[in-house]
Amino acid sequence: MSRDLLVQMGRRTLAHAKAGTTPQADDVVKIPSTTYYDPDRWKLEMDLVFRRVPLVLGLSAELPDAGSYRALTVAGVPILLSRGSDGVVRSFVNMCSHRGAIIVEEGNGKARRFPCPYHAWTYDPEGTLVGIRGKEMFGDVDIDTHGLTRLACEERAGLIFGTITPGNPLHLDEFLCGYDELLAHHDFGSCYFMGRQTLTGPNWKVAFDGYIDQYHLPVLHRKGFGEQYCDRAVYDAWGPHQRMSPPDQRFLALADVPEQDWDTRVLLGGIWTIFPHVSVAMFKVGENDAPMYMLSQLLPGDTPDTSITIQNFLSIDEPDAALMAAIEDKKDFLMQVVRDEDYSTGNGIQQAVKTGAKEHFLYGRNELGGQRFHRWVTQLVEAENQDDYLALLRSGEVLFQP
Repeated sequence: MSRDLLVQMGRRTLAHAKAGTTPQADDVVKIPSTTYYDPDRWKLEMDLVFRRVPLVLGLSAELPDAGSYRALTVAGVPILLSRGSDGVVRSFVNMCSHRGAIIVEEGNGKARRFPCPYHAWTYDPEGTLVGIRGKEMFGDVDIDTHGLTRLACEERAGLIFGTITPGNPLHLDEFLCGYDELLAHHDFGSCYFMGRQTLTGPNWKVAFDGYIDQYHLPVLHRKGFGEQYCDRAVYDAWGPHQRMSPPDQRFLALADVPEQDWDTRVLLGGIWTIFPHVSVAMFKVGENDAPMYMLSQLLPGDTPDTSITIQNFLSIDEPDAALMAAIEDKKDFLMQVVRDEDYSTGNGIQQAVKTGAKEHFLYGRNELGGQRFHRWVTQLVEAENQDDYLALLRSGEVLFQP
């Protein structure tokens, strides 16, 4: 059924490409400019968005074997992802049960045990406390109740979803609204993890605005790749998640091909976003145009004015030396584009918006993705209790633009 849906979406986008049209929202929407810098609003977003909804914490491909791990910090919370001996990925607060030291430095690796660097209390990949140094001197401790603090976590479509607040359930089915069925076509879990790079940017919403904005590509990126793309997009939604399909030459290439022969990789074109902080884009690299994914995890910084973006790279093909070199070149290019064009502009926005010169930002009828993104942020901030939160998730619609 999801392949049929991809074909239907491709047929629709191809029709827009031929006609030079795009679906539009009902009206222009105003977003208060204070929401980009007000510290009280930002704290609400941290508490009621990032510390409540399921987040993409990692990739299945980066934890291929038992003992594989990744340590990272999300919205101030130190997280440890670990694949156990049973093949299951678990998520923990990266914090020793003894006196709270961070156990594993940020990054990826593989380990049979995780010793705390402070007093050498030791945990296994399942989070169990397996060793207390000098236990006979320390005194009686119930080992079974002093393992690492678990966080709700689940793998779907080659992605590792989790919450960052102890005790919070995932409610992943309600959150995804069936989006994972479409994401599964990317087959992230079978890809080869090619590393990551990190850069800083402006307020998380200023940064994320760019990932769901086709309108800016031919302008801001005109010196690089922007002229290859149109400034229009078709936006489809699964609850808060959106797929942005540009009706451009990539879909026009399908015009003379029978639908049953349409390449799934072409049908998967465009930008796939996972609310509130992930963007997935496919690129061609090397002489043979090998497909590569950049999965960007956009995380809030320590203040309303900052964010951190982690660019994760996946190769669909098993990389040889030539492909690895081509991927490194593409990584350098993408770092430069985002840092020197997108985030340089975004940092300027962050500086200017705090002057109060403009009370609102405008999202046009052609900017449906931005309208929908900000509506979901506002609805989550207003859903203060758990019942309202669950009701909001369950109200999420699947909306395909005609």
